[in-house]
Amino acid sequence: MNTQTKTLFTPRLAAPMQWIQSHRVFASILLLAVFPWLTPNQSVAINVLIYGLYALGFNLLFGYMGMLSFGHAAFFGIGAYTTGILIAQYHLQWWIAIPSAMALSSAVALVMGLLAIRTRGIYFAMVTLALSQCVYFLVYQFPVSGGENGLRGVNVPEVVLPGLTLDLLNPTVKYYFFLVFVALALWAVSRILASPFGGVVEAVRENEARTRACGFDVERTKLLTFVLSGAFCGLAGALNAIHLSSVPIETLHYETSGLVVMICLLGGMGSFLGPFVGAALFLMIQDVFSIWTEHWQLYVGIVFIIFVLFFPKGVWGTVLEKLNVH
Repeated sequence: MNTQTKTLFTPRLAAPMQWIQSHRVFASILLLAVFPWLTPNQSVAINVLIYGLYALGFNLLFGYMGMLSFGHAAFFGIGAYTTGILIAQYHLQWWIAIPSAMALSSAVALVMGLLAIRTRGIYFAMVTLALSQCVYFLVYQFPVSGGENGLRGVNVPEVVLPGLTLDLLNPTVKYYFFLVFVALALWAVSRILASPFGGVVEAVRENEARTRACGFDVERTKLLTFVLSGAFCGLAGALNAIHLSSVPIETLHYETSGLVVMICLLGGMGSFLGPFVGAALFLMIQDVFSIWTEHWQLYVGIVFIIFVLFFPKGVWGTVLEKLNVH
């Protein structure tokens, strides 16, 4: 592609990309609404929704606040286990279990945040990792968690609404049911980022000392962002428990924390649609290579290294940068 072609081509792409950025919630929901018809199977599409939501919560802390956590599996796992226990053990309805999962994940995030925000940089990452492993151990020892076998029997075969019954055994119906929660989360995150609080969050990322000198309570901002991030990750965990009808103990493992970091880096940290782009890339690459070889982790790792080297701002972030879209 020569220089003249690039000059003509870039403005044509920049206009729709600018529209997507200006109407980011509507555009994101619209893209996710057609996404299942673009994937090899519905199961991958559902996983993209769940892990994209997980990364959306993580991105609030990592991408917009600039704080790298290696402990977000704790919130994802607590959300999953809370939902699983309330449904499988106490036979409560999904509409009680999901908000309860978000509430408990937020509470755990509050406790972890109070301890972790006293540190910075790599120390913050290591403290969150250590605290997450403490949560892993506590849940592992919890009597009704199922231990190393995980939790079974999280069965939600259908959702009964006024005048409507949704069959969650149908993957397409399940996808669009989950999309409602994702859409609400996208709207909530967008409102947070567009608020004065969102401005302070980004200011902390750019220059923490100057933000503090301007009179803002940086510690409280960090803590609230940490708690909000935990709530969205807890929601993702709750949906994952319903999707799998079980909760593996690996949900709380540090590998799940590493996974969300990879997804954010692939899609583009600090970009609104980046978490879902990263989730789609990672899970579809994993799906393709796992069919070809049992050593798919090796090839996924190589692809990840290539993306990090040549797309340092992630795929979506690089596209926005090249088109000069803000």
